[in-house]
Amino acid sequence: MVDTLRPRPRAVPVEAPPPAAVHDGAAAPPGPANTATATATAAQEGPDTAALRVQTARQLAHWTAATEGLAQPENFASAAAWASLEHRLGLALRSELQRAVDRLRPKTRALAGALARARTVEEVQAVRRGVVAVRRDIQRVETVADFYGDAVNTRTGQRLAALLRACDYLAVRSMTAVLPRLGQPVPEVLTYIDKGMGASILRAGVRLWDPAAISPVAAIKITRHNLLRPTALIHETGHQVAFQLGWNEELARALHTAARPGGEDVADAWARWAQEIAADAYAFAHTGYAALAALHDVIAGPPQAVTTILVGDPHPPAYLRVLLSTAMCRDWYGSGPWDDMERAWLRSYPLDDLPTERRDALRRAVPVIPRLARACLRQSASAFRGRSLAELLDPGRVSPGELAALARRGGPALYTSDYWADAEPLRILALGCLRLSLDGPDAQQARAEFENWLLALGRKG
Repeated sequence: MVDTLRPRPRAVPVEAPPPAAVHDGAAAPPGPANTATATATAAQEGPDTAALRVQTARQLAHWTAATEGLAQPENFASAAAWASLEHRLGLALRSELQRAVDRLRPKTRALAGALARARTVEEVQAVRRGVVAVRRDIQRVETVADFYGDAVNTRTGQRLAALLRACDYLAVRSMTAVLPRLGQPVPEVLTYIDKGMGASILRAGVRLWDPAAISPVAAIKITRHNLLRPTALIHETGHQVAFQLGWNEELARALHTAARPGGEDVADAWARWAQEIAADAYAFAHTGYAALAALHDVIAGPPQAVTTILVGDPHPPAYLRVLLSTAMCRDWYGSGPWDDMERAWLRSYPLDDLPTERRDALRRAVPVIPRLARACLRQSASAFRGRSLAELLDPGRVSPGELAALARRGGPALYTSDYWADAEPLRILALGCLRLSLDGPDAQQARAEFENWLLALGRKG
């Protein structure tokens, strides 16, 4: 799931000008002494001007102090939680808080100076309106700070902090495999844990609730139930990569062309789902069938939820999404456990039981799925400088056979060696999650080995 903020890639934050009729000045922010001065000045004025001055001075003192509170990271997350972050990640977040405060301070100073110069009701009212505007700006900055503070604060306890640092590392490595080769920077990643069924991302480079702020990191939510099976992490970094490279729009056109044999409305529907399909393809290229198995287990809900096509939803209906992923597996790996998954899926969600309109829409969307799978992985794109996704990330490297060969080659050291953790972290992720998917109820040993590997990876970082 991707964030819903309007993306403005590689935008430069624009500092909002101070409110109209208010000019910057050298006056100190209003504190108790300034409020007392305002009261003394008010005694020499008419009653309306005096009343406005006193109230405005007190408001300004309050919001000036609130601005300084935003500069304290420990007002939003514990010192231990901040300390659990990798240095560059913590620096990026704290620097964004400081920049927000640096944007606010000149506004409060300007208002203090303007209030000292104001002599009429109209002039004091102009300052009061400026204070209200600053109040709004502070609330926006606080929303940003609260979001990141809450995310950082989920790193309570050494075990959870280590697991989330491991997720940070895996997410960055998944993007490092593509972005630098295409001349793009790799953003820092902050993973955090939360309730719910699906992962999500607030992408680096989008505007935040404070319009002058750009998200300095990619903040990725991992759900509690998937923390030890985190292939969804790579789906979310797929959103970041597609966003930075502009692949979503290009893939939408490719999907539209591939789906056109099903009819123009079918082609339009598949094109609308391009951003989620791009992320699914990216996760598949990195982790293979393990990504599909984890996705299946999350979205395999009641028939109504699985088969409904929601207007405006960027996600394909779960019914089609699973079938597209099994088609990717079949296209790259031939026959395998995805065939049984598809057989069980079709038996669990028979279209004959659906209302006519929904049944017909799904049936018409299915025949083009093999073409769509090839378009996602094999079709060249200008976003990839003329290459296909599979040429950048070979899905063959995470086939069940290749992962079994990796397990034999690494032996017992695969989950304990620093060498393997540095050389093949994403294929170990794919292998660990594949074992969990194939072993099912008998996966206790695989689960323990994989959890210990994640913990060691996070503690090393």
